[in-house]
Amino acid sequence: MARRIIDLSIPIANDIPADPPIQIPAITYIDHKQSIGDIVSFFPGLKAEDLPDGEGWAVERVVLSTHNGTHLDAPWHYHSTQDRGKPAMRIDEVPLEWCFQPGVKLDFRHFPDGYVVTAADVETELKRIGHELTPLEIVVVNTSAGERFGQPNYVASGCGVGYEATMYLLDRGIRVTGTDGWSWDAPFVHTAKKYAETGDASLIWEGHKAGRHTGYCHIEKLHRLEELPSTGFMVSCFPVKIEKASAGWTRAVAILED
Repeated sequence: MARRIIDLSIPIANDIPADPPIQIPAITYIDHKQSIGDIVSFFPGLKAEDLPDGEGWAVERVVLSTHNGTHLDAPWHYHSTQDRGKPAMRIDEVPLEWCFQPGVKLDFRHFPDGYVVTAADVETELKRIGHELTPLEIVVVNTSAGERFGQPNYVASGCGVGYEATMYLLDRGIRVTGTDGWSWDAPFVHTAKKYAETGDASLIWEGHKAGRHTGYCHIEKLHRLEELPSTGFMVSCFPVKIEKASAGWTRAVAILED
């Protein structure tokens, strides 16, 4: 039996439209020649020519949000409380047991952009793949946004998972979910139209806000979910440990035994 690892993460990059303009990361690349001044400052008397090939180190300086790239959201991101009144967990408090569990993929690529997935949709898909959820499985949803990563319309693409569907998962013991879209919820541009028509603020970020009632995490901006089977794989999504933060970057991967 051979082990296969599928990288489910997107890169953090300067030129990929993976976030709205106000959240775009900035990476400054410093090469082996540009860093000479830095390295010689540590060693008085050292000259560039004393170093092998006159080279220092390569290093990058990054301006980054905890929600850039593929990341794991903590309950603190959604609201100040979880579990109906308890203080919400920050990313450094999330149980690591949640982050390495069997995965389940739900295929929602047929839903149009802006569609809000319901509990009935989740039930229908689970029935189609012949799976009954068990506690702590990591449920990822494959949306049409996955194929549009790197394109200008990525942030506005794909369906979202609503309050009802999110609670359906949480009530069955799921504590980590994921999506290949920019957000677990429907893209804001679509929700904004519905809000303008109805004035119903409960439509805004409804899947995230389910965390007020049951604390959970989700992975956003996954990639290559179309390569996964419906079941039969493990997901690893350990977050970077950032003190008291609302999210942490993760090199999410799927592990399959072929």
